[in-house]
Amino acid sequence: FPTVNYSGLVYNKAKDNFDRSKMPPSGPNPTITIPKYTQTKDKATGINIISAKQADLPLVSIDINMPGGRFLEQNDLSKLGLGNVFTQMMDEDTKLHTSEEISTMLDKLGSSISFYTTNDKLYASINSLKKNLNATLKIFEERLLQPLFTEENLGRIINQSVSNLKNSNQNANYLAETVYKKLLYGENNILGLSNTEKTLMDITLMDIENYYKNNMSCKDAQVTIVGDINGTEGKQVLSILKKLPNKMMMLPLPGNANKITTGDKKIYLVNVAKAAQTEFRVGYVTNLLNDAYGEYYKAGLMNFPLGGAFNSRVNLNLREEKGWTYGARANFSGNKYTGSYTFSSGIKTASTDSALYEVMKEMNGFYASGITPEELSFMKNAISQSDARKYETLGQKAGFLSNMVYNNYPSDYVSKQNNILNNISKPELDALAKKYILENKMLIVLAGDKEKIAPGLEKMGYTIIDVDSEGNIK
Repeated sequence: FPTVNYSGLVYNKAKDNFDRSKMPPSGPNPTITIPKYTQTKDKATGINIISAKQADLPLVSIDINMPGGRFLEQNDLSKLGLGNVFTQMMDEDTKLHTSEEISTMLDKLGSSISFYTTNDKLYASINSLKKNLNATLKIFEERLLQPLFTEENLGRIINQSVSNLKNSNQNANYLAETVYKKLLYGENNILGLSNTEKTLMDITLMDIENYYKNNMSCKDAQVTIVGDINGTEGKQVLSILKKLPNKMMMLPLPGNANKITTGDKKIYLVNVAKAAQTEFRVGYVTNLLNDAYGEYYKAGLMNFPLGGAFNSRVNLNLREEKGWTYGARANFSGNKYTGSYTFSSGIKTASTDSALYEVMKEMNGFYASGITPEELSFMKNAISQSDARKYETLGQKAGFLSNMVYNNYPSDYVSKQNNILNNISKPELDALAKKYILENKMLIVLAGDKEKIAPGLEKMGYTIIDVDSEGNIK
């Protein structure tokens, strides 16, 4: 074996005048500008194409969304999960190649193509080396326009989905989230529903074929292209999408949120025997819709020191001081249709009742006293500096631009947000806390070992309501 000879080496300690006993001050907040982009719209179809050039790497990322998604399942709740199963089938065989052959072709190109479903959109994601984009788009066209739906692939996907669901039903985190959504939005609202073993098993090959026949349309699709582009890519994608039917898709909208009684010392409990942790979901439907710089945006700023950052009050209390959890957070979420506020965490079983007391204490304390001057200063600096890293990768840029156009945000919304952030005051944030951090509206859902956690919760004056794994009150 070779030997290493260190003889003759002398260690020279680095010399500087840097005082390591003092934390260096933060630099000035960066000036944030959104990526430069171009936008064109096809008059015949309404297809919107957004392009942004980033030539430092020979890569191209394309996001395509078309009207569709889970909202279509509102028409037949017996087929919950159909949208996700359909997009998985779109990643399978075509009339020209098997899925294994397509995977091999994509691997040789260094490319990827995938389909997935959101509430109101069917998405396709394409990533490619610049030199292989034409070949990748040919495969995408084949998958989009010539899918081959088979009983064999459907059976395998359904079986995998059912198997995954059975495993998830042993997971307290999944159960808490599933039950929480069901109780928030109700059993007839797609926003509150998850697929079950029965709804998955009821999906047939004819359902998949009819989904493709009835719901695939290029009308008002949105295409976001980011990377080392020359301006022709949009026309290529447009020519592919225009081979789909150009028909208006009318999506059924979700109904109103459930009228479940909250704020009266009730806990909806899903029993997970021998669970090491209790999963918490505490919140309510705010109906604050996603906006660029309105009350939804400002409410997020208000919540930052309470539950929106690692050093938020709830995380510092439950994780850093008490050691009861790996992490705790509370956030506003919103889209075009609804909005909610939710605290979530996995808490050590033995500390369930104490943690619930602390959560409510932190919320009530923030409601009463609001944000501190130190928290206000930190919030402004932290958000400004973290926002500067939002557009570094192709995927981040594509997602940012796609989200901006999808939500109809104006092109200057980032600068307006910066202005709001820099000038928002404690009185304005405190008023928002009093408007939205409301214990008397909070729905409390816990998933954990009932035998161990129920006695302590009942001593605190809570009534325990048993709920099954699908959110049905027993």
